[in-house]
Amino acid sequence: MNQKEIGKNSVKALWNSFLEMNPNNTTKEVPISFYFCDNKEDANECAELVVKGIKRATATSLWWFEKNNEQLPKIGDQYIVTDWSGNAKAIIETTKIEQIPFNKITAKFAKIEGEGDKSLEYWKRVHKDYYTREMQPFNEEFDENMIIVCEQFKTIYLK
Repeated sequence: MNQKEIGKNSVKALWNSFLEMNPNNTTKEVPISFYFCDNKEDANECAELVVKGIKRATATSLWWFEKNNEQLPKIGDQYIVTDWSGNAKAIIETTKIEQIPFNKITAKFAKIEGEGDKSLEYWKRVHKDYYTREMQPFNEEFDENMIIVCEQFKTIYLK
């Protein structure tokens, strides 16, 4: 079995365990699974931060949702967080969503996102770099005023 199949199996197994413990959960189908970030080291670190209860938010550019024709998250959405290899680590549920310009992100949100030293300065630096990398293949540029979909979540089940 290759790593992708192992990851898929771990996602299904985690979801089935969650449903056994939570038979009244309104969602029965396996939700979207994903890892945070665009590289192995950061993805694995962020998954661990979720498991530890430190990372309780994420910040996706509205540009990304529009470019990928993806639906915006809604309160109550459930997702499975994986590591870079696709191994399921946790189930999260969206609790709050705000669309905020990049240059208006607060220190409070940066702390809730829980990455690095949890400061606004760190958040701005790494997210500006990330959004720049994400937009580069499309010859589009980061803008301080771009809208960020700030999604807060709670971890509802761990591996």
